[in-house]
Amino acid sequence: MPELPEVEALRDFLDDHLVGKEIARVQPLAISVLKTYDPPPTDLHGATVTSVARRGKFLDITAGPLHLLIHLARAGWLQWKDSFPATPPRPGKGPLALRTVLTGGDGFDLTEMGTTKRLAVHLVRDPADVPGVARLGPDPLADSFDRDAFATVLGGARRQVKGALRDQSLIAGIGNAYSDEILHVAKMSPFKLTTGLGDDDITHLYNAMRTTLLDAVERSRGVAAGRLKAEKKSSMRVHGRAGQPCPVCGDTVLEVSFSDSSLQYCPTCQTGGKPLADRRLSRLLK
Repeated sequence: MPELPEVEALRDFLDDHLVGKEIARVQPLAISVLKTYDPPPTDLHGATVTSVARRGKFLDITAGPLHLLIHLARAGWLQWKDSFPATPPRPGKGPLALRTVLTGGDGFDLTEMGTTKRLAVHLVRDPADVPGVARLGPDPLADSFDRDAFATVLGGARRQVKGALRDQSLIAGIGNAYSDEILHVAKMSPFKLTTGLGDDDITHLYNAMRTTLLDAVERSRGVAAGRLKAEKKSSMRVHGRAGQPCPVCGDTVLEVSFSDSSLQYCPTCQTGGKPLADRRLSRLLK
């Protein structure tokens, strides 16, 4: 799933390629992709893009009074096209979900692989009309989100720290992959409770979060959209690397699997050498 660094790179790319350009047409091609019906996509035809923003994992393309908000979910992606075939695409065929064409002939496709369709596009007058945007917590890279603000967010509930980092209503933009990476940098167990974090723990975790995300944003900056997934995968220290050696200590990276996701961690770096039980209600093995 694209997370904050990849979405920020896409925002930067689209800012260069869309702002100041006129939209010729927006074509939803998958029944599931468009989550709103008023205003209709045709209201964007002839509108000029004025800005592209990132809201957590959402892209926000502003054209006139309207906002086209895109959430790529787990299997969605954005592909820039310098031109499009003369023959219109057939709705419901293949991974193509939505096409946006500019008057200059270029534009982008939104695609989604697999059978589980979670790619979401909303066309609204106010971004807050999108429930997923309205519930977003603070952006972890915002200047105002300092160490004390981070401590306040974590202190609001008794949670496992990995779950707290992934909760979009607490902190916007961090998902499964970068929460693994942040916790590895912080040398902290994913199942440590937020109520058990001391002042030094919070400071260390905050610094790990900022460093990990800023480094990832910098690596992704200027990378072509088609290469962002490969760049993300190649930069991971533990996420997606179960069975491989930890780049810090050389121990074997382990995994805990759940029904619809998994996490990876280094037992030496993060759990005092103890493996975590691989079941949904995991606890440190005694």
